[in-house]
Amino acid sequence: MRYTLLTTLVVAALGATVAFGEEARQLKEIRYPSAADNTPQPAMFYAPDTTDPVPLLVVLHTWSHDYTQNSDSAYGKWCMKKGWATIHPDFRGPNRRPEATGSELVVKDIVSSVDYAKSEANIDPRRIYLVGKSGGGYASLLMAGHHPEIWAGVSAWVPISDLAAWHAECTAAKRGYARQVAISCGGPPGASAKVDEQYRRRSPLSHLANAKAVPLDINAGIRDGHTGPVPISHALRAFNTVAAPEDRLTDAEIAHFVDKIEVPEHLRGPISDPSYGKFVPLFRRKSGRARLTIFDGDHTAVPEAALRWLHKQKKEG
Repeated sequence: MRYTLLTTLVVAALGATVAFGEEARQLKEIRYPSAADNTPQPAMFYAPDTTDPVPLLVVLHTWSHDYTQNSDSAYGKWCMKKGWATIHPDFRGPNRRPEATGSELVVKDIVSSVDYAKSEANIDPRRIYLVGKSGGGYASLLMAGHHPEIWAGVSAWVPISDLAAWHAECTAAKRGYARQVAISCGGPPGASAKVDEQYRRRSPLSHLANAKAVPLDINAGIRDGHTGPVPISHALRAFNTVAAPEDRLTDAEIAHFVDKIEVPEHLRGPISDPSYGKFVPLFRRKSGRARLTIFDGDHTAVPEAALRWLHKQKKEG
């Protein structure tokens, strides 16, 4: 869950900028008002110098990080090259307290970051995109379910989709994320009806049925959950939630993916997608507006693949 910063990146205090190599264009650290509680929330923001309508890419940080995280250098460089605006909101920082981790504050913070971008640039409402990895993939799925009307495309990588399931998985694997989830939700699953409701409300699976009309790109590495912290069952079940009944994976197929660390033989077939580079797609299925890709890798994202897919998406009307 750690990103590598470019050595040319310069990060300073509030009001400073982040520069990419020789680029004169820059991401700026800003504060925007959140409709959640009228507090100023931090973000990194860039908008091209034009009055023409431009796409907006919202980039969400991973589970343990905040808005200053930038593996996202690839996303920022793309936006500067293509003339897109981009914003990287904090949405209450690392997911280890009740105010974070899919809370109502988080949802409204992210919506407010889009509103801020619209106030600062001429954003094309038909081309507002969302991308995130790990905890950012989790929040991306959550936002697709909560606000499907905003997004022209959502690309979620190695996401968590069920907090109660992930708590159990992290507990079994002795990963510290279990404690962070419990702190966020008020206790472990089963502690009380109130706690269980927090797990339900903060989990993307509870809301994704609302996102069936959203172009949704769900990705997971075949070895995640073994050499990474999030079993790919989270991605597979997220896809099932938005897929047509005939396109859903069975419980036995999901178990095979997870336990055998391979694609079931009857689901194997050739896939050609150079945008994934060395992370070769092993399985792909589409249903409605959703696309699921399982690639040869673990807990990672492939920005080139995400950006090329998002670039093709545009809301009708």
